[in-house]
Order: sequence, then structure tokens, then C-alpha cells
Amino acid sequence: MTILEESRVSPPPATVGHRVLPLTYFDFLWLKQPPIHYLFFYDLPITQAQFTKSIIPTLKHSLSITLQHFFPFAGKLTIYPTSTKHPEIRYAEGDHVEVTFAKECNLDFNELTGNHPRDCGMFYHLIPFLGEADKTSDSTTIRVFSLQVTLFPDSGISIGMTNHHCLGDASTRFGFLKAWTSIARFGTDESFLANGTLPFYDRVVNPKLEKSYLKFAKVENFKEPQKLSGPTDKVRATFILPRTVLTRLKHLVSTEVAGLAYISSFTVTCAYIWSCIATTCDDDGLQLFSFAIDCRAHLNPPMPASYFGNCVGGCLTTEKATRLTGKQGFVNATKLIGENLHKTLTDKDGLMKEITIESFEDLFPNGMPTTRIGVGGTPKLKFYEMDFGWGKPRKIEKISMDYTGAISINACKEKSEDLEIGVCLPSTAMDVFVRIFDYGLETYI
Repeated sequence: MTILEESRVSPPPATVGHRVLPLTYFDFLWLKQPPIHYLFFYDLPITQAQFTKSIIPTLKHSLSITLQHFFPFAGKLTIYPTSTKHPEIRYAEGDHVEVTFAKECNLDFNELTGNHPRDCGMFYHLIPFLGEADKTSDSTTIRVFSLQVTLFPDSGISIGMTNHHCLGDASTRFGFLKAWTSIARFGTDESFLANGTLPFYDRVVNPKLEKSYLKFAKVENFKEPQKLSGPTDKVRATFILPRTVLTRLKHLVSTEVAGLAYISSFTVTCAYIWSCIATTCDDDGLQLFSFAIDCRAHLNPPMPASYFGNCVGGCLTTEKATRLTGKQGFVNATKLIGENLHKTLTDKDGLMKEITIESFEDLFPNGMPTTRIGVGGTPKLKFYEMDFGWGKPRKIEKISMDYTGAISINACKEKSEDLEIGVCLPSTAMDVFVRIFDYGLETYI
């Protein structure tokens, strides 16, 4: 890889001033979690000269204008481990996003954008880091967002994005990208301001929950975010579940379990992937499956969809691996996910409760799960609509699922009712997973 330019992109001068965004209890639990890494691949058969003359200036100009409206992306997270003061994101005049522009000549663009199993380590060169933390006696400060744009000459480009999870959830990233792509297409923010939605910076306030969640987060032990590293034996692959298949899977479950709430495309997708992964396991250990629920509409009073930050609650369920295998295992998984989702959404105390345990391990007094599967992304947010002026992305990859073994779920590029699932597994387990995935669809429905 050849570095072409390293830039610092700030909002236009004197458009933001000094701003502070306090973190809320929704953000505290993410302070120690790994960063979020996304890769957007675009077909764009241009030369290095065209990239340097046209693409780089367009992206820098449009990003600068976007940061005027989304200032926390250019700010810094500050944590006070020895104080009762809450963590916050601060922006000072001149703060910036570090953007690397590079040229890649050794990796195959078509290989990277395929659906077949591909070596996870290949993607790490395309992902930026957040940089080193700045530590003093009473605080730790770190950047929350960085970018890397990589040219594959005569093929396309990738845009790698890294953000600290405390910056915001998928809805916040979606709002930022929607604004940035609009400004890049039109050259100004006029269309975005006329048709888009500005971020809502008012905070969710609950002193009781803030105290509980900050204690659980143990900020006094804060460490710098993890970094992707290789080599690794893991591979990533993409699987498509068309709407017709999802409809048949939902019908299968509805005939097996009468009156089950929340038999949706999302729940049967989660259940089917969970069942397939459980079948690859060699033991009958406890399996944990979890996903996030957007809380904006469920708060009292509700928060607008444009609320900036994290505003998600968790829904999790567990089961023994042997009860998740085969056709009946898929039905059991759907039932568990559907029932837990219904229970979470209808709980009279709401999605967010005071934390009374000391650690995550306290949730499992009879032993920790041997496998944990989380879900990144949501099909409700159409990330494949992100057009900088070159058309829709050819492929989107969530690289950060390599840290945790999570899966990703997106609405497909061509048909948003079809779902695209990203899976990351050791190569030998992936071979088994592919066979189980194909076999189930051939025999269950």
C-alpha cells in the first residue's frame, strides 16, 4: 500500500466554536468495547491522477461541511477515571478528523467484494486506527473517528471508517453518512438542509441510571480501544436470504408454534444463523444470542429518530447448543428470540433498568456461555443507499465483528426486502457452516 496523502479535515472556520456533548447512561456501557469498523466498496474505474485531482478534494470539502453539523465526529472523548465527572466528547476550534488517502496494488478488488469466504486479515490494511490516547494525571483523551480512502487503480475505491462506540449507534452513523453523501453529490449542504434531518443533541437524563451504569462501566480501568491484528485463521463470508425464502421460514415457524409474537424477517434470520452456528460447535455448551433494540421511540418522552449518540437497549437469550440444531433447533431459536423480544418491549419498567450486578459474568451464575453471538447493523437502515455520486456501494463489510464473532445484517443492495448476512468464523468452522446453511434451506422449506 502506498500512502498518497494524510489530511486533517475540520469544519469550516468559526462554524462550530467550542462544544461539549456529555455522554449518557446509554453510552457508558460502550466505553470499553472495541471500535466499530465499516468498509464501503465502490465501483470506480479511475486512475491515480483522477483520484488525486477529483475524488480527494471532493471528499475533503464535503466532509468539512458535514462536520459543521456533526461536530462530535471531529471531537475527542475525555474520560475522568479519578473523578465523579461524567465522560464527554469535546470539540475545540481546529479539532479534526484524520483522513488517510492510499493506493492499494496488491489486493484484488473483486476478491474483497465477493460473498465467498475470504481471509479476514486482507481487510485490515483498509481500516484506519483512532490513534493513541493522551493521558494526564486526571483524564484520558482519545479521538473518536477516523477515515481511510483507498484507491484500487482502474477498479474502485474503499472507504474505511472507524469510530469509538461511545460516539453513537448505527442510527447516528447512518445520519452522518446520509448527510455526507448528499453534500458530496451536490457540492453544498443546501439539499441536505432542505431534505435531511439535523442531529438532535439534547441529552437523555436519568441520574439514577447514570450512577448505576457508570459504576458498572468501571471507567477507572479504562483502556485504549483494541486494534485489529493479524494473521488470523478467520474468514468472512456473506449469505443472502431472499424475501421468498424468509416468507417460507416464517410460515414454517408459524405452523410449528401457534401464537408466537414477532415472527419477522429479522427474527427468523437471526434464528437460522444462530442454529447454523450452534450446529458447527463440538460441545453442548451454553449459547448466548443478543442484539440491540433502538430505544428512541420507547422512551418517555420519546426521543426523535435523529437523536445523536447511543440509544439502544439489549435483548439476549441463551440455550444449549443441542437444542438449536436441525429443523426443530431453528424453530426453538425463533421461539426464544421472539418471546424475549416481546418480553423486552412490553416490560412495564421499560427497556433500561438499573444495573444491580457487578459484572457481566453475574448474569450466568451456572457458568458462562461458551459461544456468544451478537448482531451488528439493522435492515431498517438502508446503508446501501449511500451514494457519493458514484452510485450505490458494491459491497459493505462490517470488519469489527472480527473482534467478537458477531454477525452483521443489512438490507440487500438490489432488493431491500432481501437480507444480507455477514459471518466471521475460523476457516474450518466456516466450511461446516456453509454446508449446514445450504442443507437447511434445501430441506426445511
